[in-house]
Amino acid sequence: MFRPLSLFIGLRYSRAKRRNHFISFISGVSIIGLTLSVTALITVMSVMNGFDYQLRARILGAVSQATISGVGSSIQDWPHALKIAKADPRVKGAAPYVEQQALVQGAGSSGAIVRGIVPSLEPQVSDFNKHMRDGSLDTLQPGKWNIVIGDELAMMLGVTVGDKVIVFAPRYRGGPMGAMPTLRAFRVSGIFALGMQQYDSGLALMNMQDAEKLYGLSGPTGIRLHLDNLFHAGAVARHLSDEFGGVYRVETWMQTNANLFKAIAMEKKVMFLILSLIVLVAVINLVSMLVMLVTDKQSDIAILRTLGITPRTVMGVFMVQGLFVGVMGILVGVVCGVTLSLNLPAIAEWIEHTFHVQFLAPDVYYISELPSRLQWSDVGWVAGIAFVLSLLATLYPAWRASRTQPAQALRYE
Repeated sequence: MFRPLSLFIGLRYSRAKRRNHFISFISGVSIIGLTLSVTALITVMSVMNGFDYQLRARILGAVSQATISGVGSSIQDWPHALKIAKADPRVKGAAPYVEQQALVQGAGSSGAIVRGIVPSLEPQVSDFNKHMRDGSLDTLQPGKWNIVIGDELAMMLGVTVGDKVIVFAPRYRGGPMGAMPTLRAFRVSGIFALGMQQYDSGLALMNMQDAEKLYGLSGPTGIRLHLDNLFHAGAVARHLSDEFGGVYRVETWMQTNANLFKAIAMEKKVMFLILSLIVLVAVINLVSMLVMLVTDKQSDIAILRTLGITPRTVMGVFMVQGLFVGVMGILVGVVCGVTLSLNLPAIAEWIEHTFHVQFLAPDVYYISELPSRLQWSDVGWVAGIAFVLSLLATLYPAWRASRTQPAQALRYE
C-alpha cells in the first residue's frame, strides 16, 4: 500500500527499538507528562462545570428565570398579565407571588424575605416542593396562617414543625402607643433545605392571600416565569416587554445573578489557561526528546539524504515521530480524563468514607458533594490545544534535522 515516505520512515522509527535507552526514557516521560496534563485539565474543567451547573440549578430553584413586576407596589390586573405570559410558547410555567421583608421571631429572631405563593402553581416555577425536609407546601392554605421556612432559619429561630413564630411586617399603623408595626402569629408547617445558605437562612414562604393581608396589598408584587430554555430568558423578556407596552417590568435571572455567573465563567477560563501551562511543560519534554533523537540519528539522516530524500521529507520524518508521541499521550489522557470525570463523585465519596475526610464541609460550602459534569466541547478544546502544542514542538527539531549536511555527518563514520 502506498504511503508517504516521511510517514513510513517516521512510524518505523517509532516502532523500532532504539539503541539509546535514555531517549526511550525521555519519550516515555513525554507521553506520561502529556497524559497527566490532559487528564488533569479535563477533570478540572468537568469539576468547574459541575459547580456551575449545581449553583445554577440551586439558585434557579429559588429564584425565577424571568420575573414580571409592576411599576408600583403590586400588579393590579395580574390575571391578564399572567394570560399574556402563558401565551408565549417558551413559557412553561407562571405563578404570582408577593415578596417583602420582615422580622421573624421564635425563640430567637432574624430578618427574612417573606414570599407569598400559590401552592398549586409554585411547583411550576420553583423546586421548593422537591427540597422539603419536613411538611409540605400544600399546608399553605389561605386563612390557615401557616409558614414554611428554611432549615437554617429554623435553627436560628429555634423552632420546628408545629411551633409558632411571630412575623413583624414593615407596615406601621397608629395606636395608643404611637406607630406600631403589623405583626401576626404563624404556625411552622414545613421546613425546606435548598442547599443554598442565602435562601435556607433568609427565606420564608406563606400563602399569597395571607401575605397580601399581612402587608396590606391588593395584588401580587410580581409573576415568576419558568422557561423551556433558561438561555431564552433575554428574548422572552424583550418579547413580553413589547407586549406589555412598558406597563410592567420584565427582569431575567441573567440580570439578577449576572455577577455570580460571570465570576464562575471567568474562573473557569483562568483555570483553563493556568492548567494549559502543564501541557506546555509536557510539550517541552517532547522538544528535548526530539532534539536528542535528531542528534542520535545524524548518520541515518545523512544516508537518507545521499539516497535522494529531500530536506522536507526528512523534516516530515521527525514531525511524524514527535506527533506519534504527542498523539499517544493525548489519546491516553483523554481516555483517563473522561473516565475520571464520569466517576469522580463516586471516587471522592469512596475516599471520604475510607479515609474519614471531607472535601467540602456543608457548613462552609453551598455544595457538600464534589460535582463533575463532563462536556465534550471541553474535551475537544483540551485535545486540540494539546495537539497544536505538540505539532509546534516538532517544528524546530525537525527543521534542525532537515539542515543536516551528509558530508559532515558521515566524516567520522
